[in-house]
Amino acid sequence: MKLDLDTCEEILLTITRNKTRSLLTAFGIFWGIFMLIALMGGGHAMQEKMQQQFAGFATNSGFIAAMPTSEPYRGFRKGRHWDLELADIGRLREGVPGLDVVTPNTSRWNSKVVFEDKEASCSVKGNMADYVHIETPVMLYGRYLNDIDVRESRKVCVIGKRIYENLFHADEDPCGRSICIDGVYYRVIGVCASSGKINIQGSAEESVILPFTTMQHTYNLGNKIQIICYTARPGYRVSDLEPEIGRILKAAHYIAPDDRQALMLLNAEAVFTTVDNLFLGIHILIWMVGLGTLLAGAIGVSNIMMVTVRERTTEIGIRRAIGARPRDILEQILTESLVLTTLAGLAGLTFGVVVLQLAEMGVNGESLPNEYVHFQVSFGAAVGMCVLLAVLGTLAGLAPAYRAMAVKPIDAIREE
Repeated sequence: MKLDLDTCEEILLTITRNKTRSLLTAFGIFWGIFMLIALMGGGHAMQEKMQQQFAGFATNSGFIAAMPTSEPYRGFRKGRHWDLELADIGRLREGVPGLDVVTPNTSRWNSKVVFEDKEASCSVKGNMADYVHIETPVMLYGRYLNDIDVRESRKVCVIGKRIYENLFHADEDPCGRSICIDGVYYRVIGVCASSGKINIQGSAEESVILPFTTMQHTYNLGNKIQIICYTARPGYRVSDLEPEIGRILKAAHYIAPDDRQALMLLNAEAVFTTVDNLFLGIHILIWMVGLGTLLAGAIGVSNIMMVTVRERTTEIGIRRAIGARPRDILEQILTESLVLTTLAGLAGLTFGVVVLQLAEMGVNGESLPNEYVHFQVSFGAAVGMCVLLAVLGTLAGLAPAYRAMAVKPIDAIREE
């Protein structure tokens, strides 16, 4: 159908002939698009916020801790307390080919850190340099621990962001300064600003990180370790490696093979997979609700167009009588349906974008850049919705258009 000024004026006249009916019909499409935009934006923001909680954390990681035994074995009683040891790192590296990084972690709680006349409470962690493969640090100043720090047992430390805020002035570089932790002085080599909410042995922001060997000597820990952290190689799943890990550690520490309590195995990969599946379900639900609402609106448009065709039977008959082809009638009705649907949909799209922008401004407020969440949908999604509107508008007008095309001039005049 050729679109010119007369055609546009005719379509506008037809739509506004019954304003109340047209507005109520358009509201179904308006609300459907708005609901879809709002749900998509809200779901995207929620997923982004959740991903920020996991920021920097290895998704293919697992953790091992020693727990009291629940079965007697080889003369050892039930309920025996035991400890992981440094030798277990080598046992796992040699015995489980699917492991990539295997690193120890130990900590001490409720310590005091002092700088000049300021002090703060903190947890002290002992890490190897390869711990960065488990929890990637975001450095505000300086650097993280390296292999030389660990090998030479250097008295250096990386402090968390909140420790830095409590001890130093804003915008002050603390690297090279000495702080006192439990009576021992360490030189600050970096400030860790990681803000993820998954933390091993306490929040990174409220911790002081020492080389593992330094912490061993300072606190006389010997070869005991609290947690073993590891990642799986590409092509391996953590859940598939856990049985072999358990077998090796139980055999080394004289623990019954069927003792399920002696080893605490935390599979972070399974947690991440569960979260991914959760958001997949949420996205499917969003599309089901949004498309269902849109479909209901499109059915409403189709019904109203059927009524309109019925009311315009005489007009259509006269058009046919003076030479209008069935194709012309078909295109006219489809165009009217498409225009009504598109205008209502674009209004809903605009309103949804405005609401999401206001929600984004309200939720973020004075959030830091790495904590900012985005509610807006992508440009591609907006274009896709415009295409969807065109398709729905066309489908909604098909039945009324074919009914109008079937009107015979003589029957329309006789009916009048």
